[in-house]
Order: sequence, then C-alpha cells, then structure tokens
Amino acid sequence: MTESSSPAVLGYEPRAAFAQHADPTIADCQGKRIGILVVTYNAISTLIPVLKRIPPSVWSNVEEVVVFDDASQDGTFELAMGVKAVCDVPKLHVLKHPKNLGYGGNQKAGYRYFIEKGFDIVVLLHGDGQYAPEILAQLYRPLVAGEADAVFGSRMMRTYGGPLKGGMPLYKYAGNRILTTLENRALGLNLTEFHSGYRAYNLHALAQIDFSRMTDDFHFDTEIIVKLHHQGMRIREVPIPTYYGTELCNVDGLKYARDVVRSVWRYRQTCRSVMRAPEFAEYFVHYPIKHSKHSSHYYARQFVGRDRDVLDVGCGEGFFAAELKKDGNRMVGVDALPSAGEHGALERYISADLNTAQPELARQAGEHAFDRILLLDVLEHLVQPERLLAEVRPALKESGRLVVSLPNIANITVRLALLFGRFPYSDRGILDRTHLHFYTRKTARAFLEENGWEIVAAKTTVMPLELVLGLDPANPLMRAITALLAAATALFPGLLGYQSVFLARPCG
Repeated sequence: MTESSSPAVLGYEPRAAFAQHADPTIADCQGKRIGILVVTYNAISTLIPVLKRIPPSVWSNVEEVVVFDDASQDGTFELAMGVKAVCDVPKLHVLKHPKNLGYGGNQKAGYRYFIEKGFDIVVLLHGDGQYAPEILAQLYRPLVAGEADAVFGSRMMRTYGGPLKGGMPLYKYAGNRILTTLENRALGLNLTEFHSGYRAYNLHALAQIDFSRMTDDFHFDTEIIVKLHHQGMRIREVPIPTYYGTELCNVDGLKYARDVVRSVWRYRQTCRSVMRAPEFAEYFVHYPIKHSKHSSHYYARQFVGRDRDVLDVGCGEGFFAAELKKDGNRMVGVDALPSAGEHGALERYISADLNTAQPELARQAGEHAFDRILLLDVLEHLVQPERLLAEVRPALKESGRLVVSLPNIANITVRLALLFGRFPYSDRGILDRTHLHFYTRKTARAFLEENGWEIVAAKTTVMPLELVLGLDPANPLMRAITALLAAATALFPGLLGYQSVFLARPCG
C-alpha cells in the first residue's frame, strides 16, 4: 500500500507517553491485505483521537480502517461519517448496526466482514482509547512474517512498565492474574494475560473458527482463545502499554469473571463428553474413549488382545482403533462417515451405512480375515441389528471372536428416572436419543444367542462417573471411587451395571 493521504488529512497526534514506541520500520504489509476493526459504542469523545493516533506508516500499509458502531446512543456514528466525508479519508469505512449486538457480536460481524472481502489480517482496536494505536504495527508484524496465527497484546509483560504503573486498579490486576492462572491450568497454556482486548488475527485461521454459537458478551475474548488453542493455532503475545483514563467501563467485573470461569468449564466438560455446550459443540465426541478401569473400552481391549487382525464396525473417527493399534493390532474400520479422522490408525476404511443391508461387507473387509470383530455401542442404533450380526459372521476366522457392548437399560439411574415419571433422552449414554433398541443384561445375552452366537465371556462395566464429575480417571480420588463402584457393581450387576461387554463365537 502506498496511499498516504489519510494520515496527512487527519493529522497524526500520538499520545506523548506512547509516541516513541511507534516504529515505522516494522509497518510494512509485505503484500498482505490488512484491516483494522475499530469496535465502538458511545465513543463520541474518544473515537477521533484514536484514529488520529494511528501512525502514518500504518495508514499507508493497511487497506481499510473500519469503524463498526454497535448502535451507539450518542453521535458516534454521525461523527465518524462526518470525518470521512469532510476530511476525505478513503481508507476509513463506517458501519452501524441497527441494534446492539454486544461486544462479542460486534467482533463477529467485523471478522465476517473482513473474511468475506478476502483480507489476510485483522487487528482489533477499541474506539475508547484504552489500547495504544501507536503500536498497531507491533500487533500485526508477527502475522505478516508468518510467525503466528493470533497475536495478543499483554499488559502484564514489563516492557512498558507493567499494569500497575499504567494505572490498572489493584483489584483488576489481582482479578486478571487469578483468572489467567486458572485459565492457563485448565487449558494447558502459558499466557501472561487472557483478558486484553488488543489483538490481531490471521483471517485464514479465523475462518476455521465457528462463531455461530459463541457468546455476544464480553467473554467472547476467552472463547476465541479456547477455540484457537483447541484447533492448534499458533498464539503469540507482544507487550502493550497499560492505560486507564476517565472513560466509563461497561463491564460488570464479577459477572465477567463468572462467565469466563463458566466458559472454560463448559469447554472442558464438552471435550470430556459430559455435556454438549452449544458454543463448543464441534469439539464434542459422541463416544469418547473411556480410559478408566472396568469401562467398556477397558474390557474390549482385554478381549481383543495383541497382534491381531481386527475389524472395528462402527469405528467412528477411529479413536479406539488408534488405542488398539498401540498393542500391535492391525485395524480395518467400518462406519457411515465419509472418512475416519484417525485414518493413520486404520490400514483400510470402508464407508457403509450400517442401517442398510451390507451383504458384501465380508467380501469388502476380507472373508475369514479377522481374529476379532468389534460391535461396540453399535447394535442399539440399528433398525435391524440382527442383520448386521449375520453379515459380519463370514469375516471372522475360524477361531475368531466377536466383541459386543450393549447398554443396560435396567441401570439404577434409569430406574430412578422412571420412578419419578421421567425417561430423559440425552446426547449420549444409556438414553442416547439415537438408540432404537434397549437391553438388560439378560435380554442382551438372549439376543446374541438367538442370533447364532455363543457367549464365551461376559463383563459388566461400571458407571462412568469420571465423565459426570469431570475428573481424570488417573486422579487418586477417581480411582478410589471407581474401585468402590466396581465392588458394588459385582454384587448388583443388573442394578448398577452400565454396559454389558460380550466375547462370542458363532454357534455350530
């Protein structure tokens, strides 16, 4: 970009304390399309000074500076439009939402605007003057250089003297540090600050984030960090100065803190498949690997053994296949998905709708080719489960075995729900809303035997309380709870059993 008329018309008026930090040598866009998103709400007294504090070198290298006014109740929008018209600033664009979208909603609208126009980089700048426009180039430079996917300004870094020297109130400093520590531990990050609103993003990375169900409130900034981290984006921090002026703060600190903690908790619970928070729904795994002792995957792994040829029917993304491969097993997967995410764990993948007849399944997979065939959490979802039991039979070696898991509808949790007149379907578990058939321990065994299978061994799993409690299965408390529950389940398997896991062979 070579256009330089905009700063000359507006005039460059940096704040004295930050003027020396504006470095024109790092402002080069290197051919990248850079946009600055200025989010405003009732910023009539601060917006023009903010625009005048953008260095000429930045104006020359960015393609657009877009003011997104969030239905201000003062004259912010009219003032910005007047400046654009009177001062002839072609790079300045002004948009106003007909109704207030909220802090997060305003950002989402801005990011979509730049993504749809094919920009490469966007920098988020607040119109209230809290963050220094003089150092805009420091924010986008790592993105231009390809060193990061997201750059966060940190007031906690000491380059500019630190937050307290910049006027951050002590209670806000303490709250910021406590929240950041909690978030780092929960997410496995090591950021110095989670709560700065001065940020820059690679828009090609941002386009991979699902904004549709994310919050419109102030903790949007936390949710976007969570999603960037989960999706493996490169995050970098740069120091920024702290400034607290006389502007009104519209953030309720206690509510914000609760929202941040709740957001991280909901993310963790979604990843553990305990719940399916809408804002993180894309990270929900319908059937996560159960690593705890006495789980269905624990017993299935025992029944499979090592160094065997295994056909995993209903393998999903292939997560359990990846676990079995660690034991030297050779895995072939079958599922309705177009492809398996863990394709590296599978020697071959067959895409097939298990609810339709699959007479050629054994031929496709390999007749008499497998030591073990897995039907884990599959049969209860099918219209005609007995048909699949017949179709996989020819794929077993003569000495092969079938491993089946089925949920126990007579579990105490379902009995109690029925006692109170409830039958609550859910996203997963015994009352998964996609289940078409329900079995007790006895009827599950009878179902297999009626369809030509002899039960060689059977196990009853314990309820996965680690998912409910949100604890790691290796946690000492969780291990103790699991041991007690396993003992109780052995005494009352029909009442406390969660699933039945069978090892079976063809009759005759």
